[in-house]
Amino acid sequence: MTNDTPPLGFAVNGLVRHTSERGGEALARHAQDAHALSVLFAGDTPILRGEGDAASALHPRPALDGLAVTTQIYLGTLDDRPVLAAATAEDALDTIAARPSMMPSDLRGLATQGLVPEREIGLLAQAKSLLSWHRRHGFCAACGAPTALSASGYRRDCAACGTQHFPRTDPVVIMLIRHGDRCLLGRQARFPTGNYSCLAGFVEPGETMEDAVRRETFEEAGVRVGRVSYALSQPWPFVSSLMLGCVGEAEGDALDIDRDELEDARWFTRDEVRLMLANTHPDGLRVPPPVAIAHHLVRLFVEG
Repeated sequence: MTNDTPPLGFAVNGLVRHTSERGGEALARHAQDAHALSVLFAGDTPILRGEGDAASALHPRPALDGLAVTTQIYLGTLDDRPVLAAATAEDALDTIAARPSMMPSDLRGLATQGLVPEREIGLLAQAKSLLSWHRRHGFCAACGAPTALSASGYRRDCAACGTQHFPRTDPVVIMLIRHGDRCLLGRQARFPTGNYSCLAGFVEPGETMEDAVRRETFEEAGVRVGRVSYALSQPWPFVSSLMLGCVGEAEGDALDIDRDELEDARWFTRDEVRLMLANTHPDGLRVPPPVAIAHHLVRLFVEG
């Protein structure tokens, strides 16, 4: 990609994770560190710290005093300062919003608006995925007993049966399918009017990334795909996916669209897609914004 390509959303994370430090008393020790910083969420809502006309996702430890924190996780360090993720209940939003300098925000919007430093966006995505996992996994899938946070937040343990539960990341393929000088883009009914994007779908158990691209493309658009290559990836914290961006070569251009999955799918020339990227297509057609990996796959196609 060119030097003026906009950044990919959630892909920049300035954190040093310190994986080997997650056991023992690491969480308790860092939570008491006067120099520690915290990323704060009320439910799924990130809370920013206002700094004049700017903002940061990182709060000094005293900023959490008086808040009913339900979960804390040790994430790692940023500029040698410990960073934790902290969660309160969604119903604490009004109390938090009333505090000076605390600003409830929207995670998707943050990735496009540049309100916080770029290296904090991936950190927010990491925290959101982990906190959401803890909120959904309070009971053991093996025996149904309550589980407890351990390994500084990167595991939950069941005291009743001894099962250890680890956060999961779901792989999703998203693919730019080419046929000659054209690419295949589709739209779902829920998309904004005029928006077209790459096809995508979850990787199934026992399936390779390449076969997932071929299966999803055939199921949704009736197109057989041959060669598949990897292009780039993106962590996607809604809830916790890893988008695997691929390029596939179609063996033909006949379409048989699954209307339960797609409202429309069609082949676009490179010149058409260039207009869609610039928001100058005569029919008002567009591609997703730079926060989405689909935007970057389309750019790769346009740049040849």
